[in-house]
Amino acid sequence: MLCATPTGERRFNVCQTRRREREREMSKKNLYVGNLSFKITDEDLMANFSQAGEVVSAAVIRDKFTGQSRGFGFVEMKTDEGAQAAIQQFNGGMLDGKAITVNEAKPKKEFGGGNRGGGGGFRRDGRGGGGNRGGRH
Repeated sequence: MLCATPTGERRFNVCQTRRREREREMSKKNLYVGNLSFKITDEDLMANFSQAGEVVSAAVIRDKFTGQSRGFGFVEMKTDEGAQAAIQQFNGGMLDGKAITVNEAKPKKEFGGGNRGGGGGFRRDGRGGGGNRGGRH
């Protein structure tokens, strides 16, 4: 199978590389872990979830200013089977005295781009300042 590059050139290797990258990403499963105790660390998550399968990464999400846990995190399992086992084993289970929620993480939303509108402010000429309101001014 040939794959066209942005310049229109056709290459076999580019397509193979993209396919392999997609397969690797699809084979890993990212899990959301909610209602975590503020004492839980990345290492705690990794140790606990490794009981269900091979863990690629584990991260407790922290406040960027205080460094305190925000009470949730993400665990990336190597296989779909490991992810499903972790969901079944840990969802609703207790971790450091709290019942945790474990489910498949939703993909990250793309931010940026697009026109957020805006507008306005006070105008001395009396024509308002409400931004783009669909009127003549």
